[in-house]
Amino acid sequence: MRAVRVREFGGPAVLATEEVPDPVAAPGEVVIDVTTADILFLDTLLRRGWGQDFFPVPLPYTPGSGVAGTVSSVGEGVDAAWIGTRVIAETGRGNPGSGQIIPTDGYAERTATPEERLIRVPDGLDPTHAVSLLHDGAMAKLLEGAARFEPGTWVLVAAAAGGAGSLVVQLARAAGAHVVGAARGERKLDLVRSLGADAAVDYSKPGWVEEVRALTGGEGARVVLDGAGGDLGAAAFGAVADGGRFISYGTASGSFAAVDEEEAERRKVTVTGLLDLEGNSPSHKRELTRGVLELAAEGRVTPRIGTTLPLERAAEAHAGLEERTSVGKTLLVV
Repeated sequence: MRAVRVREFGGPAVLATEEVPDPVAAPGEVVIDVTTADILFLDTLLRRGWGQDFFPVPLPYTPGSGVAGTVSSVGEGVDAAWIGTRVIAETGRGNPGSGQIIPTDGYAERTATPEERLIRVPDGLDPTHAVSLLHDGAMAKLLEGAARFEPGTWVLVAAAAGGAGSLVVQLARAAGAHVVGAARGERKLDLVRSLGADAAVDYSKPGWVEEVRALTGGEGARVVLDGAGGDLGAAAFGAVADGGRFISYGTASGSFAAVDEEEAERRKVTVTGLLDLEGNSPSHKRELTRGVLELAAEGRVTPRIGTTLPLERAAEAHAGLEERTSVGKTLLVV
C-alpha cells in the first residue's frame, strides 16, 4: 500500500510517498481502508523534530493521527460486525509517559487502530466532514466548556479561521455571544465573517488589540480563546477584560502564549492552558466528538474544508499550513 513517510526531520520536502506493507490487525484492533486523512498543525511541528519529550516520534514514521474510512478486517476479540462500517478514528500508539496518543500512521491507504477508538459516522454526514471534526470538534467542545459562553458577552477567537477556531466561533454565536474573530489576511477574514462573527480583525496588522478593545466598548472581551500561541497569543492576552477568562490552546506560532502571571492576578483574569482543560482524556474526547458529529449531521455546525489533496501532495499541504496560506481545514484524500 502507499503511505507518506518521514525518514529525517526537516521541512515539507522530507515527506515522501512510498510502498509499505499492509497493516495487520492485532488482537483488539481493526484495519481501516482510508478515504481521508486529517492534517493537524501539530503534524508539521513533529515533522521538524519538535516536541520529542512529549511526542517521541521514532524515525522513520508515517505522519497523521486521524482517518475516515471503512473497517475492512478485525483482529482477535473484535466484533466482526464492524466490517464494512464507515468510521473515523485516531491512529498512532499511546505514550505511557503522558497518556497522550503519539500522532502517527494516518497518511496511508490503510491503517490499524484499536477498536476502542472507532467512532461511527452518522447517517447523512459526509465522512470527509466527519474526519475534519475528529480532533477539532472535541477541542472546540472542550474550549466551549472552559469558556462558558454567555448571551450578550464579547468573545475573541484568535486563529478563528483554523479548524477548532472556526467551530468555536459557531458555538459561541449559537450561545448568543458576540464574537470577534482574529485571523491573518482578507481571505481568512472573509471566512470568519461567513461563520457568523460580529467582526473580524487582522492580527498581522499593528493596533489589532486596540481595535478589538474598541469593538468591545473599550473593556475588552470577557473570554479570549487563543489558538495562535507565541507572540500573537501573548498580545491577545491584552484584549481580555479585567475579571475575564484567557484560554490558550494553540501553538501555530511554534509555542504556547507566555502570560505574565502577576498581571493576570492583578487583573483577576483566569488563565487556562491546553493541559488544564477539564475532560482532556482520550475517552472523553471521543464522546465529545460523537456529540459534534450529531450536531454536524443536524446542520447546527459546519466544518469549513478549504483544501483536499492526494497523499502524493502531502508536502504541499504541510507547506500551506506553515506559510499560513491555507484557508479552512486541509485534508488528504486517498
